[in-house]
Amino acid sequence: MQITYTPRGVCSKQMIVDAEDGVIKSVKVVGGCNGNLQGISRLVVGMPVEEAISRMEGIDCNGKGTSCPDQLAQALKQFT
Repeated sequence: MQITYTPRGVCSKQMIVDAEDGVIKSVKVVGGCNGNLQGISRLVVGMPVEEAISRMEGIDCNGKGTSCPDQLAQALKQFT
């Protein structure tokens, strides 16, 4: 299953995530800090959706109340 998510309150513009049987298969992020988001995307591939959510949800970027990892966690909730 593939979802497309529009993040709020961060620099990234779009997140496209594929997951199958509760495991993340691929993540593509448009916009944002390219190197960091490529790293995060590669780290979560193969990880269970629930684990990725628990690791990233609530991470704050410069007092924004959210971050790209937090927004990715919000996107992943669509799989649960």
